[in-house]
Amino acid sequence: MLGVERVTIEGFGFEADGDEEVLVVQVRPTGAAAGRCGRCGCRGRGYDQGGGIRRWRSLDLGTTRVFLQARAPRVSCREHGVAVAAVPWARAGARFTRDFEDTCAWLAARTAASVVCQLMRTSWRFVTGLIGRVVTENSSQRDLLGGIRRIGIDEISHRKGHRYLTCVIDQDSGRLVWAAPGRNSETLGRFFDELGPARSAQLTHVSADGAEWIHTVVAQRATKAVLCLDPFHVVAWATKALDEVRRATWNTLRRSGDTAAAGQLKGTRWALVKNPEDLTPDQRGSLAGISKVNAGLYRAYLLKEQLRAVFATKGQRGEELLAGWIAWARRSQLPGFVKLAATIKRFQPLIRNTLNHGLSNAKSEATNTHLRMLTRRAYGFHSPEALIAMAMLTRGGLCPALPGR
Repeated sequence: MLGVERVTIEGFGFEADGDEEVLVVQVRPTGAAAGRCGRCGCRGRGYDQGGGIRRWRSLDLGTTRVFLQARAPRVSCREHGVAVAAVPWARAGARFTRDFEDTCAWLAARTAASVVCQLMRTSWRFVTGLIGRVVTENSSQRDLLGGIRRIGIDEISHRKGHRYLTCVIDQDSGRLVWAAPGRNSETLGRFFDELGPARSAQLTHVSADGAEWIHTVVAQRATKAVLCLDPFHVVAWATKALDEVRRATWNTLRRSGDTAAAGQLKGTRWALVKNPEDLTPDQRGSLAGISKVNAGLYRAYLLKEQLRAVFATKGQRGEELLAGWIAWARRSQLPGFVKLAATIKRFQPLIRNTLNHGLSNAKSEATNTHLRMLTRRAYGFHSPEALIAMAMLTRGGLCPALPGR
């Protein structure tokens, strides 16, 4: 009923805890499980009786809270010195049984922490702590960086004040394999330090946005990998340039006193930035009106759409269209797109890699969206480590199965 193994039951009884009664079960590890270091699990010599009697919260039996109670002696470990002896029903340093923590972690991966706290009758601080222990144990039992060949690198803001995480995903499985606070070359360098030179040399493809610090580190540490520039970010640059043209046109009309034309232009943003297949009939009408009365703004719209077509075409034909797009943007007489043409010319080799290999940061963006959802669901995390642990639990494949399933 308790779901524990390698344990001898010595006794049990009910005790009052406020207005309710709890079940307390006296247990001790069996011979093979006793006398082991709580940190490494190696057998050690007995040192002393430690702090005496301890209790661990177990899964409820019906509506009754259950605690396991046992002595907590200390052992002398060759590697870790004097340490509290391990118990087979709980992780080192935990106040809950392993099944209790696995159940909470499984629930936390699927619902808000407040729901987990109310259902399991615990606090969010304990839930955050046990998630860290579950992730640490599960990640130590598997090589998260093993076998990866194609990766995506991206950063995400997780709190106000320019607080960022750098995330690395496996392009083949979509799994989050590494995350750390910060967004600079030193942060990404720590990933390659953990990956090691041999496995870094086995990377074949890397996708990223236009961040130079990513490109520099990848070029230095993954010399055989093909670096691809994410299409979404490139098209986003064109969308931003288009919006700048729209605002400049609106300001010019307003200053010249043509308030009617400025008013008609003010509500056309979504007609310009949305994909043509997603436009409503009214937005199609607005776009048709712009094509007749505002040639410069419509030219900016066509430049944005032509850049989308470059990535939709791919391959050798896509490279030809990209070269034509750069030439068109240079002579467009639109300052934003002239500047963008210079930027895309600088990144043209990376864009060619994208067109030929078809790699993007779509899976990285999916992970970022999931992390934003986690942050909103938890009303923010008090530390980046707590968010990383939750991300690895839900996106890194480290969520445990429900006990007994």
